[in-house]
Amino acid sequence: MASIVLKRTQHKVSSSFGLWKVTKSSCADTVYAAIKAGYRLFDGAGDYGNEKEAGEGVRRALSEGIVNREDLFITSKLWNTFHAKEHVNKIAKMQLKLWGLDYFDLFLIHFPIALQYVDPSHRYPPEWWGDDGKSVTLERIPLQETWTCMEELVDQGVAKNIGISNCSGSIICDIFRYARIEPQVLQVEIHPYLSQEPLLKFAKTLGIAVTAYSSFGPQSYLELGMDKGVTALFEHDVVTSAASKVGKTPAQVLLRWAIQRGMAVIPKSNSSDRLVQNLQSEDFELSEDDMKAISGLNINLRLNDPAEIDPRMAIFA
Repeated sequence: MASIVLKRTQHKVSSSFGLWKVTKSSCADTVYAAIKAGYRLFDGAGDYGNEKEAGEGVRRALSEGIVNREDLFITSKLWNTFHAKEHVNKIAKMQLKLWGLDYFDLFLIHFPIALQYVDPSHRYPPEWWGDDGKSVTLERIPLQETWTCMEELVDQGVAKNIGISNCSGSIICDIFRYARIEPQVLQVEIHPYLSQEPLLKFAKTLGIAVTAYSSFGPQSYLELGMDKGVTALFEHDVVTSAASKVGKTPAQVLLRWAIQRGMAVIPKSNSSDRLVQNLQSEDFELSEDDMKAISGLNINLRLNDPAEIDPRMAIFA
C-alpha cells in the first residue's frame, strides 16, 4: 500500500477504511472483512456511533491471528462536547473501552468547535444538538486547553499520535504557537470539487500528514440530502475519461488522484467487492494531464460545513 509517514513517530499511514456511515448492525462484519481484504488502518470517531461494533470486528481478526495489534492503525476522534480539560481524558478512555483496545494509534480533534458537555450516560454519541434536537449550545473553551489535554493522552500512552480535523490554516498556525507536541495529521474534506491546494501546501510545509475524507465528493452526501445538486464525480466526463484510459472505475481514479497528491484516503463501503476495488487504487498512476484535468474541476464546493447547522460555527469563513 502507498503510505505517508508521520514526522514525530515515523509511523506509516496507508490508505485506510473509513467508518463514517458504516451501518452499525453490520459494522463488525464489515471491519472483519476489510481486514481480511488487506486494510490495516481504520478511521473511526465517537460521533460515528459504531466504535463498539468496529472493535468487535478488530478483535475477531486479532483472535483468529489474521493480524497482530501492531499491524493495525486505529484512529478515533474527540467530539465537540468533550473539549474541556475535565472531559478529554475520560472520553478518550471510554472510547478505547468501546473499541476494546489499549491505545489509539491516532486521536484527532474532530472539529475546532466546543459545544456544551453532554454526559455519555445521558446521550452518546451526543451529536450537534441539545435534547430538543434543534438548539446548538457553544462553550467558551479555548482550543489550547483541549490541545494540552490531547498532549497528555500521548504522555499517558492513550494515543501514540494526535492531530486535528476540519481545521483551516489560521487555526493550525495558532496551535503551532503553543503546541508541545505538534499535530501529526490533518484530516480534511478534499475531492476534485474542493481541491484545497493552499491548505495542502501549508500542511506539507509544516510537516503535517494530510488525510482526505469525502474523496468521492457529493456521492457521500446523497443519502443525507447534502449533495448540493452538482454533477456526481462518478459521472463527470473528466473522471470517466481518465478511468477508461487506465481501465479502472471512477471511484478508483478519484482515490488515486488524492494518493498521487501525497495524501492518505479513507473510503468506506458496506460492499465486499468495493472494499477490494478501493484497495486497487494504488496499483496504477494517472497521467500528468489527467491529474491536472481532475484538479481543474475545483469549484471550492464544501459539503461538510458546520455553518449550515448554525452560522456561529462558520469555521471555514
